This record gives sequence, structure tokens and C-alpha cells, in this order.
Amino acid sequence: MVYRIGAEWQSTVEAIEERLQTARFVECGATQALSMGWTEPRGIAHGPLIEDVGGHWLLKLMVEQRVLPGSVVRKRLDEMAERIEQETGRKPGKKAKQDLKDQITLELLPQAFTKQSSVRVWINPHDRLLMLDAGSITKADEVVTLLTKTLDGFSVLLLQTAESPASCMAAWLMDGVPPEGFSIDRELELKSEDQMKSVVRYARHPLDTEEIRQHLTSGKRPTKLALTWRDRVSLMLTDTFTVKKISFLDLVFEGKDKPAKDEAFDADAAIATLELSQLIPDLIHGLGGEHDFTQAALTGSLIEKAAA
Repeated sequence: MVYRIGAEWQSTVEAIEERLQTARFVECGATQALSMGWTEPRGIAHGPLIEDVGGHWLLKLMVEQRVLPGSVVRKRLDEMAERIEQETGRKPGKKAKQDLKDQITLELLPQAFTKQSSVRVWINPHDRLLMLDAGSITKADEVVTLLTKTLDGFSVLLLQTAESPASCMAAWLMDGVPPEGFSIDRELELKSEDQMKSVVRYARHPLDTEEIRQHLTSGKRPTKLALTWRDRVSLMLTDTFTVKKISFLDLVFEGKDKPAKDEAFDADAAIATLELSQLIPDLIHGLGGEHDFTQAALTGSLIEKAAA
């Protein structure tokens, strides 16, 4: 997921490191349901919380949750409510049941297993871009919220393109002409916008067929489309301008020796940031450029004044 960093934010690696230390990841306590914080992106204990690789800043957010199945809590709640009814002759009310549920959760949390997940964060200060390797917008929002709380003056907007990805993908499929530098691969998802919400998926299938054009003509819109950029990177573009299934192809690694184990992090980071910092602007350009919120607000204001 790609965000535009606010123009007013300025910082340094040293300043960010100092601020991240105030929100370093700590494992969940016995009765703590959730813990999140910053951890070492290189994976070396007690190392820096921000890595600078060729002017690109890399962070890693760690999230730990105690997994307490709702069915276990409900079963215990039913047992306690039944016992109270037998002892008092009355069923517990709504507030009493909520208090019981909170008590049960507190008692069971220390016995619950913990589950960890992480989100990789890439800040490109030169192009003022923030990229999050997050599986959902909810997870991305958590990262952005913590970044905003941790870093002084930090603000972002989810990057939006001038033209909708769905409309552009439909046009590319209809005329068979993707934007410059891109080729259409063999994976596609289409969804209808009517009440049926029907879905058609193609995998390992040619996409330049009359059948697909008929789906588009009948009102289905592309929600996912596989693309390749300059024979170097394959990806899946979604209708929400999320880039998934990123894979670096053989051409990227030509002429490069396999790095030593202690150099692998820097080598992988250098390749990923170099390729994607060129791919993303090309993709934005192919979608009509970046949406200008300032111009849109100005136009809206002028329209309102004219109407008045």
C-alpha cells in the first residue's frame, strides 16, 4: 500500500531511531490481549530500529496477540450464568453478563497462546512515499496510526490516482494495450456491480479473449489483474491501488553474485527499493498520474461559489 508523506515532515535517521526507541516492541503481559511496537528490521537483537539502505529507510512493526477463542469464553459465560440463576433464581442481566465476560477474559488470557505477525515499512524520503507490506487496510491503518504517534509532525495520505484502477484495467483489457513498460499476464478477477455480486476468476489463462471483453461489456469490472513491469517485476494490481504478489524476475539478478549471509539483508533491500522506486511512479503514470487533492478542493470551492 502506497502513501504520500506530508510536505512539511522532515527528519533524520538518528531522530527517527530515538523516537522509535520509545515504542519498542514488548511481548504481551499475562493479561494483555495485544501488544505492538517497533523491532529490528535486520532481525538482530538489540540492533537499530531503522535501517538506511541507499537512502531508503526500513522499519518493522511487530504485533503480538493472545488468541482466546470466542467459543471458549461463551461456554464459560453460559456455565457461570446458569450457576448464578440456580443460586439466585434470576438470570444475570445484560450488564452483569458483560461484567462476567470481562472477568472470564481476564482469567483465561494468561492461558491463551500468543500469535505474532509483522509489517515491513519502507520510507522513501526523496520521493516522499511510504510503502507498507500490509495484508489489509485495517492493518495498514494501525501502522500509520503508530507512526503518526511516534514520529513528530509525521502525516500521510493514502495515494490515489487520477483515474480509477478498475477503469484503467478494463480499458487495457478491452484494447489489449497496457501502459508503457507493462505487459498483461494471465491472472484476472472480475466482479459485477449488481445485486448478484458475481465473481469470475481466470488463472493461467490468456486474457485477450472475446469472452473477457463480453464480461466487461456486460458490466463486470476488474478487481485484480496480473502485470509484469519491464520483464523485471511481476505483480498483481487491485482496484484499490494495492500492489500484491510482487516477485522479482531473473533479469533483476543478472550479473549479480549471490551475497554472503551477513550481506543478504542489504542486497535484498537494495534490489527491492531500486526496482519498486521506479515501478511505482510508472504505475501511477499509467493510471493517469496522482490525484491532486489541492486542485480538487479548489475546483469544488469554485463550483460552490458559482452555485451560490
